[in-house]
This record gives sequence, structure tokens and C-alpha cells, in this order.
Amino acid sequence: MAMNRLCSVLVLAVAASASAAHAQGIEEKAQICAPCHGDNGTPPAQPFPVPVIWGQNLGYLFFQLRDFRSGARASDQMTAVAAALASDDLMPLAQYFAKKPWPSLAQPRPAADVATLAQRINASAGCAGCHQPEFKGGTQPRLAGQVRAYLQKTMKDFQTGARANNPAMSGLTKGLTDHDFDALASWLAGM
Repeated sequence: MAMNRLCSVLVLAVAASASAAHAQGIEEKAQICAPCHGDNGTPPAQPFPVPVIWGQNLGYLFFQLRDFRSGARASDQMTAVAAALASDDLMPLAQYFAKKPWPSLAQPRPAADVATLAQRINASAGCAGCHQPEFKGGTQPRLAGQVRAYLQKTMKDFQTGARANNPAMSGLTKGLTDHDFDALASWLAGM
């Protein structure tokens, strides 16, 4: 709960200082991301799932910032942060984080039966078709080594419509179960 309050306080501080942020350089602006996403690329433990953004694909980062800013993607934390940014800041911020090295979260690999189920789901849903065979992304986000709880929540949000900025993902997740999401998230996080 304390970390959730910290992120909420930071969101309010960012929104209150939008005009001052415009005068800052990209490195200073990127510091507003550190309390939630981690100052070394590893998100600290929090009461809500936060993704790794260091080393994430440039286009994906830009589009997510744009979607948070426009309201196409909803988030209590990120909507206010993105709204406080100037349009001209979105691409430089995306470039800044895309150039960072992907951190190792050292998440455990799943048991063999869980990995087999995840591979079966991947084969039928075609996840690797967009996210690439090693799940390091391309035009789509990197999933390999992403925060497990974030992956699981994101898949569920696509299924329920809580996240609606990618209709293809919403369609692909419709036939999956919570057990499927758990298996996929465990498998991808352990890569």
C-alpha cells in the first residue's frame, strides 16, 4: 500500500509540474518513471504489476505512451504521467528506454507440464507470429523475461476489455482460461 501511495504521489507531482518538465532534458524526465519501473530497469515490488520498460521495443513504447496520453489505454498511474508530457517528449522517452539494456529479473522457469501447456497454447494462438519466435518482439512488445504478474494481468485485461488498445489481442485471448494465462505468463517470464 505504501508503494501504491508513493506512485500516486509521484503521479500528482508529475501532473503538477508539467510546465517545468517541458524545460527538462529527456534524462531528467525519465526519472519520473524510476519509482515505479525501477532506476536500474527492474521494477520494485508493488501492490500492482508494473512492466519492465528498459530495453523494450521503441515502437511499442511510443505507442503505449501515446495511448496512455490519449486515453486509448487506461491506467490510474500512467494516464496522469503521460498527460503531463508534451507530445514532443513521447518519442525521445521511448528512444531513451529502448536503448537501455533489458534487465534480468531471474524469474524461475516453470515446471515441464506448465511449459508444455504454454507451448501448446502458443502453437494454437500463434503468439510467436507477432512477438517473434524467442518472444523478444519486433514491432510488438518483448514478452521474454517480462514481469510474470504483469503478463498475466495484461492477458486477462485484453480478454475482459479492460485493455482495449489492441483488438487482435482481445480476440486471441477470448478462448483462454485463467489457467492458460498463468501457464503462458510463467513460461514467458522464465525465458
